[in-house]
Amino acid sequence: MTKQSLSDAFEEYGRVWLRNAVSEDDLTLFDRAASISAKAGQRLDGSTALDAALSEESSVVCAVRRLVPKALPVRVIAFNKSDNANWGVPWHQDRVIAVTEKADVAEYKNWSHKSGTWHCEPPESILAEMLFVRVHLDDTDDSNGAMEIAIGSHAAGVFPSESAERVAKTYPIETCSAKRGDVLILKMLTLHASKPAKMKSGRRVLRLDFSTSQLPSPLSWHSPFTKT
Repeated sequence: MTKQSLSDAFEEYGRVWLRNAVSEDDLTLFDRAASISAKAGQRLDGSTALDAALSEESSVVCAVRRLVPKALPVRVIAFNKSDNANWGVPWHQDRVIAVTEKADVAEYKNWSHKSGTWHCEPPESILAEMLFVRVHLDDTDDSNGAMEIAIGSHAAGVFPSESAERVAKTYPIETCSAKRGDVLILKMLTLHASKPAKMKSGRRVLRLDFSTSQLPSPLSWHSPFTKT
């Protein structure tokens, strides 16, 4: 697929699959970075492995920049659906970003403090340009709780959480079956959900948020990189 057709498909459907896009070396680095406890989701702070896996030359960053050349990683969350943490999530949009500190800035709202980091909901204009990238560290399908997405639902914009399931069902639903090393790039406002796994099997996924925007001062992204 050419860059232009890839971009056109992304704008129309709100998602693009890049199969076998992560090098074995980078997968090994992500494995090290994602050695997490049994939680539904854990934000990863900078580490030597994560820094290397998200370097300018890394396979994931290069893959994302085929689509959005100026995109930068701004948050990383590790998920490990296992016997000890086998959850389901109803239809929803992700509308929260991680920032370095809380500040009174117009249109930045719904503040929360989680695991030592400030989070908030930014204006729709920020969310609309962000990417939600899934790096699959294990094979996944319906049997072990693969994510479901509502194709094209990013175009609906932001809407009340209680409307999520109703809106999702007006779009085609795709089960995100993937192999280790596959990358799924989504528009941030795409509706998604997942069911608990039906079988005993680990399902590790890294979710990487990318953005091309700088936040208004004094706000700044809570960087996933090691501070130097």
